[in-house]
Amino acid sequence: MKNPVPNTPSGLRLPPGFLERRHLPAELDFWVDERDGEIILQPRLPDVEKLYIEVTTGCNLQCATCIRNVWSDPDSEMSLQTFERILAGLDGLPELKRVVFTSFGEPLTHPHILKMIAAVRRRGLAVTLGSNGLLLRSNIARELVRLGVDRVMVSIDGGSPQAYEQVRGASLSPVIENLLALNAAKRELKSLFPTLGIESVILKSNVHLLTRIASLASQLNASKLLVSNVLAYTEAMFREALYGHEPQEAMRVDVWPARADAWVMWATVDLPRMHWGAERRCRFVKDRAMVVSWDGRVTPCYALSHNYSYFAIDGRKKQVGRYVLGDVHQDSLADIWMSREYCGFRSAVNAFYFPSCPDCDLRETCDLRERNEGCWGWNPSCADCLWAQDIVKCP
Repeated sequence: MKNPVPNTPSGLRLPPGFLERRHLPAELDFWVDERDGEIILQPRLPDVEKLYIEVTTGCNLQCATCIRNVWSDPDSEMSLQTFERILAGLDGLPELKRVVFTSFGEPLTHPHILKMIAAVRRRGLAVTLGSNGLLLRSNIARELVRLGVDRVMVSIDGGSPQAYEQVRGASLSPVIENLLALNAAKRELKSLFPTLGIESVILKSNVHLLTRIASLASQLNASKLLVSNVLAYTEAMFREALYGHEPQEAMRVDVWPARADAWVMWATVDLPRMHWGAERRCRFVKDRAMVVSWDGRVTPCYALSHNYSYFAIDGRKKQVGRYVLGDVHQDSLADIWMSREYCGFRSAVNAFYFPSCPDCDLRETCDLRERNEGCWGWNPSCADCLWAQDIVKCP
């Protein structure tokens, strides 16, 4: 269909109570499609709840585990003009709750990152900042506290200085000093926020240090530890991966008490799956999240936000192309979200209407996988997506 069908007497007629049971407004347009002969209704609602903003693709580190090592995208930063276009679109997203400033680059390298955070906070939205922590110095930390940033997620790979340096090529001690300074700024300004979370990528060479990472997170009074497997982009990195196609024992990490003023609560540990076979679901779609890249182009998730290659769970090399669904310089965030293509993509992902390529008898010879396509369903294909299996994780 070229245009959406309105829910009116002259358009689509729905059974009594259909909209009410689904808590949908009475005046609502739909895209109408079909899947395997079934009619699919895709409501056009501006119901984005989470917005990822990639302010830069540049970084002050060159981590061994980072996909930036093999992508073909430029190192660039978001202009203030592009950011203003994003801000202008926020008014059209009445259900938006959180803005996440993070990406494969380091947000704190952007010269206007604090100005951007302040602009979002003035709209009463929760803010998460993802960082490697090296630039999170005391003056930055104080400003994050003053602005009311809700959460800071810091990447620490390996629980020892040696393991950290092997992955990150930098010293761990400045990161720890910066996080202690963040805690000091919270005490000085009498604030419980931002809460601190630690992200860690595990490999065969550092998994034995996972308990030390948890211990460090406890010492830093972190309220969350998020552990992810690596997205392997070379054969050597694939050999370092802990996950596989066959079932294996899950990891376990003890939790710790995290103090919040006079209160004490248990921290949370978010561990990855270690093998293929879970019910596939996309957290980006389930969380009603969208990603705006540095150049203002909108993509549905991290996995499809850049051009790169990686190895699927069975070792097959894949080339992923950036999947652009709109541009904030041309359309509002709401119009992009409610476009037919974006609604159709979310519908396909919600139903996970993709083959399970790692389980296919033709997986060794199928050239569609190499282009990140599938033999049925939507393309680009999410069939091999490690995020959808919770094997690779992000905030």
